[in-house]
Amino acid sequence: MKYNKVLGIDIGGSGVKGAPVNTDDGLMLESRYRIPTPSPATPQNVAPLIAEMVKHFKWEGPIGCGFPGVVQNGVAKTAANVDDSWINTDVNKLFKKATGLPVTVINDADAAGLAEMKFGAGMDAKGVVLLCTVGTGIGTVLFVNGRLVPNTEFGHIELMGMDAEKYAADAARKAEDLTWEDWAQRFDQYLVTLEKLVNPDLIIVGGGASKKGERFLPLLTVKARVVPAELLNNAGLVGAALAANYTHKQDGKGKKKKKGKKSREGAF
Repeated sequence: MKYNKVLGIDIGGSGVKGAPVNTDDGLMLESRYRIPTPSPATPQNVAPLIAEMVKHFKWEGPIGCGFPGVVQNGVAKTAANVDDSWINTDVNKLFKKATGLPVTVINDADAAGLAEMKFGAGMDAKGVVLLCTVGTGIGTVLFVNGRLVPNTEFGHIELMGMDAEKYAADAARKAEDLTWEDWAQRFDQYLVTLEKLVNPDLIIVGGGASKKGERFLPLLTVKARVVPAELLNNAGLVGAALAANYTHKQDGKGKKKKKGKKSREGAF
């Protein structure tokens, strides 16, 4: 039995957003609910917000959650724009304890990529697809023949002697008051570097900068086709819901798997 209604949650540096999602069509079933991210954004401070989200929607099913960092088997290995105390925290277990419900946690950029591939600019795309979300930082997602390669984190490769996102993110454009043309050269330099690494057939650009795609996309020189993302601010929570649906689709009630059955989390 397919479990096609999932609460999708996206944890960000400034806000935690959530909504029930129909994973058949990617549409939200209710208006999105947003809670400001607490400071400091520690596990102890954020977990109650997940419980509040569940209470707000009177939710009783599975939960998918996008987290800003590398996530392996539900455990945070890095943390971006949240407190470093998340590192080595079992986020799945933490949120399950807070809500009493089954939870699937994945990297937030990976979540956005899942949504974009199923319902957006990546639909039916073949070969290697690279999605870059460009805003405060740079998130990256890589798909090979439709299959997710998780936790790429190419926003942190070295470029010009620093983290690439510090040099080429939209935040750098704003902080240094760069023209779109000057910033486009930086972003193009970043994409050319990635092109040498993974040779994508398609590059999808999302995040805040994609709203002004007409200002910089025509200036890019990469060989791959570059298109703007179609799912904007809701991509993260929709993709998180898709991830949870995948994990729990063999259990129509979202209950615990039987002993001896391995989790399929991460095998998207």
